[in-house]
Amino acid sequence: MPGYLLHANAVMTCQHAVGQAKIAPVQTRVLVMGQPVATIPPGAPTIVVAGCPFTLPNGKPQPCVTVRWTMPSARVTVMGLPAMLTPAPGPAPGICQSAEQIPQGAPIVGAMQARVFAT
Repeated sequence: MPGYLLHANAVMTCQHAVGQAKIAPVQTRVLVMGQPVATIPPGAPTIVVAGCPFTLPNGKPQPCVTVRWTMPSARVTVMGLPAMLTPAPGPAPGICQSAEQIPQGAPIVGAMQARVFAT
């Protein structure tokens, strides 16, 4: 699926629109708009969420802590790793997860570069 390349400073929040998601730059050689292109390394998630206040109805805290990205580029790689893509600002193709890895919903991309479109 084609989409826009994400960079390390793309503005993203968790499903609850409060927790700020931050993409950790895995590589720093390839830039878009002066920022490292976000890539998907094998294993550990590269998006960390901080400040999510979500609590279950029974009172148990269940904040979003990571985002598992589900839309790697099929054709564009950066330093051998697939680039992160998103179709447009709005709900993103990823899943916010709690510390127990319980899915919380899709993250929301608020601002990103809109010049480089890839597949």
